[in-house]
Amino acid sequence: MSILIENANAAVHQPIEGNSYSLIIMLVIFLLIFYFMLFRPQQKKEKERKNLMKLIALGDEVMTTSGFLGRVKNITETGYILLELNDTNEVFIKKDFILSLLPKNTLESLKKSK
Repeated sequence: MSILIENANAAVHQPIEGNSYSLIIMLVIFLLIFYFMLFRPQQKKEKERKNLMKLIALGDEVMTTSGFLGRVKNITETGYILLELNDTNEVFIKKDFILSLLPKNTLESLKKSK
């Protein structure tokens, strides 16, 4: 019986055999997957958003993150936009809250469909 215990103790105290580079390679592969699944798409999205902010001009029809549709009436140097919702209502919003540019004459086509 003591022979089995000695063999078990000997197995516990043996150094772990294996390639130490395999851990590093697995870590690098995990980081690459993480980069291409999370960071890269987020960077592309941010780049598209910055391009959208540069493209906004007077008279463009836009949609905000809150769902407002309107026409850009004025753009300030501080990053705010005066958005004309209809003939009587105007709203100041931060330029960052513009979600997308709409095709031309979208607002007129929505008014006609009422």
